[in-house]
Amino acid sequence: MKTKLLAGALLVGSTILGACGGGYYRSGYYVRTAPPAPRYYGPRGYAPAPGYVWTDGYWGWSGGNWRWNDGRWMRPPRGRSQWVAPEWRHDGRGYRFNRGHWR
Repeated sequence: MKTKLLAGALLVGSTILGACGGGYYRSGYYVRTAPPAPRYYGPRGYAPAPGYVWTDGYWGWSGGNWRWNDGRWMRPPRGRSQWVAPEWRHDGRGYRFNRGHWR
């Protein structure tokens, strides 16, 4: 009985953890319409402390509408990390979003 219960718990746990995987991060998501042109705004000011990097804003897709996400100052997680900006790329199914990340 304990073996069956343990096997069932392991199966359920692995299914849940598998759904949380990085597939969304790697593949992004698709939208049929192109995003609007990026917004450009005035000076961004000074970094809040040495070592911060400015990350530009981008258009995100939320609830069937385009939503602008403002740029901001971010601290790299490790020394010499580089920010790879989020981007929309056109392919056969529409526009695919690739999230920004540190490299």
